[in-house]
Amino acid sequence: MKRIIIIGASSGMGMRVAADFARMGWRVGVAARRIGLLRELAAEYPGHMECMELDVTAADAAARLNRLIDLTGGMDIMLYAAGCGWYNPGLDPADDDRTVAVNVAGFTRICDAAYSYYRRTRLPGRIAAITSVAGTRGLGVSATYSASKRYQWTYLQALGQLARIDGVEVGITDIRPGFVRTALLARFARPLPLEMSVDSVAPRIESALLRGRRVAVIDSRWAILTALWRLIPRRLWQRLPVTFRDS
Repeated sequence: MKRIIIIGASSGMGMRVAADFARMGWRVGVAARRIGLLRELAAEYPGHMECMELDVTAADAAARLNRLIDLTGGMDIMLYAAGCGWYNPGLDPADDDRTVAVNVAGFTRICDAAYSYYRRTRLPGRIAAITSVAGTRGLGVSATYSASKRYQWTYLQALGQLARIDGVEVGITDIRPGFVRTALLARFARPLPLEMSVDSVAPRIESALLRGRRVAVIDSRWAILTALWRLIPRRLWQRLPVTFRDS
């Protein structure tokens, strides 16, 4: 039986992917801060799901991940689905600090622990993360968020190179969705441009994991749009009034 560990599975894309893999017959280890929601989810899939209370910003996050791996019986895939922040045009320091804590420090802490597991055991596996198309260019209304996603892109790329250097059989998957209607977008009463539902995005995430994709931009519209973003000269990009109304 294959085994997947999902960090940030108490809601949104992480929860949906966890449920889908359990229905596919996988052993699923789920982790998040909200243990009550995880227990409710696990109760729906007896024999297929283990849960662990885990805060990626806490010093014991790596130890808790390793305990969850033991409970699940191993780890063929680790998916980092935790995320924080997004819209902060006022540059609120508390919002930015939390975004960095989850998307940079927490992300690194968990990915380091996952890689260390594969390096120690010499078992094949995959480290994956749900990042964002926001890493393509710096977005003024989401400065810290877009910078944190670019960090994740670069870190995953570097980790793949390190695996080759170390001779560790670890694949890397960077999943980059556009706008998805989750709690991160709850402040927006109206749909954002090219917004997608969790129901439409989750199968694409699962396909990227099962096929071992290195980078998966979700969906094709966002792949085209971000390709165009890259072509815009820096001076012109800085003049673009990219903004969104939250009401």
